[in-house]
Parts: sequence; structure tokens; C-alpha cells
Amino acid sequence: MIKLYSFPGTISLAVHIALEEAGADYELVKVDFLKDEQRSADYLAINPKSRVPALVTERGVLTEAPALMTYVAQAYPEAKLAPLNDPFALAQVQAFNTYLCSAVHVAAAHRHRGYRWADDPVALADMRRKAPLAVAEHFTLIETEYLAGPWVMGADYTICDPYLFTLAGWLPRDGIDMAQFPKVSEHFARMGERPAVRKVLAQLAA
Repeated sequence: MIKLYSFPGTISLAVHIALEEAGADYELVKVDFLKDEQRSADYLAINPKSRVPALVTERGVLTEAPALMTYVAQAYPEAKLAPLNDPFALAQVQAFNTYLCSAVHVAAAHRHRGYRWADDPVALADMRRKAPLAVAEHFTLIETEYLAGPWVMGADYTICDPYLFTLAGWLPRDGIDMAQFPKVSEHFARMGERPAVRKVLAQLAA
């Protein structure tokens, strides 16, 4: 059985949803950030990056959400979570998830984890101010250029959808009104109706 190391409120939610959508046999292991468990010797032995998610498979440990999402899609092809037989379409899926990882997620992190980039209180305050503006710019681009509808890639649900759902769920905590992005808002609501998403959210709330 594979193990997903996760913590609520992190990007690991996207991988959790993908595993559930795939019908995978997995164990969820909570890494309690409130107790600094991500820096414990036991967890660092699993993921020296001191972050989640980490996925322990029979062949070893995988990290980085886009890689994990692709792994789930390829390990469970019957779930049809990615266009595995279409190189161009698969590259589009990977491009979208990479954008979420490298741009949107990083922009959001500048508000809550500015200490990764600066120590100056003035610089940290400026990051907290500017980060939501940067995140909103990214979501404007997603809204106008990349969210085909009803799912990210159009008619077919893919690993892009739980990834976008997770990051969109962070908008309110950053003071960003999701209503200014109607397509993103509709996508978020549509995701919330999926049985796999409901099951995962119920697990995390328990």
C-alpha cells in the first residue's frame, strides 16, 4: 500500500483527491505542521525537503505535487485522469500543473512564508501586501486563458482539476474574492460536488 504524507491546508490535498479519484489503495499519514513534525528526524528521513506531500511507493519516495499527480494518473490509467496516449495533450496538462506549482503556489507562499526570502520586517510586510495581488493576476490569466470548462482541459476531468481546486480554496484566506473569477468559482463548486472530493474533505474534517 502506498502512503501519502499530508497536512490539511497544504497542496497535498490535490494529491489526496487524485488518489481517491483513481480508486487507489493508500494510507494517509498526517505530518503535523503545528508540532513541527515536518522537521522531525523521522520525516526528514522520508523527505529531506521538510515539506508535504510525499508519496511512499513500493519503488521509493516521490515528492513535488506535479510529479505525484502525474504518477497517480500513470499508475492508475483506468481512472483516465490524464490523456496518457496524447503527447501534446499530456504536455498541456503538465504545463498547467507546473504553472500552478511554480507561479501561483509560490506567489501565495510569499504572504505566509515570506521568511523564506527575507528577514527585514519591512520586506516581509511588503510581501504580505503584494502577494495577494500577484495571486489574483495569476488567477485572472487562468480565468481568461486556461480554464476551458467545465473542467480545466475541457470536457475531460484530469489531474489539473484537483490541483486548481486546492489553490482556489486558498483565495479567501488571502483576502481575494473568488467571485471576481466566475469560471474558477463555478469550477470550485463543481469540484465540491464530486464524491471523491466530498470523501476526502470529510476525512480531513474528522
